[in-house]
Amino acid sequence: MSNDPSARPGTLYGIGTGPGDPELITLKAARLIGECPVVAHFCRRGGAGQARRISEAHLKADQEELPLVYPITTELPHGSPEYRERIEAFFDESAERLAEHLAAGRDVAVLNEGDPFFYGSFMHAYLRLKDRFPTEVVPGVPSPLAAAAQLPKPLTMRDDVLTVIPGTLPEAELRAALSGADAVVIMKVGSHRDRIVALLEELGRSEEAWYVAKASMADEAVMPLAEAPAKAPYFSLIVLPGRGVRADER
Repeated sequence: MSNDPSARPGTLYGIGTGPGDPELITLKAARLIGECPVVAHFCRRGGAGQARRISEAHLKADQEELPLVYPITTELPHGSPEYRERIEAFFDESAERLAEHLAAGRDVAVLNEGDPFFYGSFMHAYLRLKDRFPTEVVPGVPSPLAAAAQLPKPLTMRDDVLTVIPGTLPEAELRAALSGADAVVIMKVGSHRDRIVALLEELGRSEEAWYVAKASMADEAVMPLAEAPAKAPYFSLIVLPGRGVRADER
């Protein structure tokens, strides 16, 4: 690390790598991934992570890679105090690891599947470092749009309002978000599949819903919700396309 206080700090780049298909990465993202001397990525223990896999063709042998390994994933309930304490401490530590490189004048690309500011892990580093270092966010194709591209009708038309809902919401909040909504994307389905499906059936909207898992990846699955498997992976969505009705026709 440089001891020169006048040295230019590095820039922190949040790089959206897209939903899974390496060909959906943007030209700007590909260029910056190849140019930054340090490339960081969040991942689970024992794996490099999807964003790292998507970006592999653009990495260079002389770059320093910085895996940021989650200490926990599904071992604890996400709403529990212990989970929140441990995950926040992890993001604090990860931000300081990035800060060491930035303070030394090295640009850092933090890879983020999808888009960095759309439920992305990068935002946790950004919020901790944005007032200390130059930052830039490079948008990526988010998974809901990759999923919607596989459906037989547009996600939104005319005056449809798009509602994006985390499937992790408590049931009452989930019901309120779905009630009266036009086009809907429910993210983070995973272990919440059964209660989401039951709620859609209760609201009379299950027949218009589609299930999409691992959008744009080689093992992508797209089908009506009624045909969806009993278990859903974390990278799965439920999509309800809008009706395409103009506001004055409702």
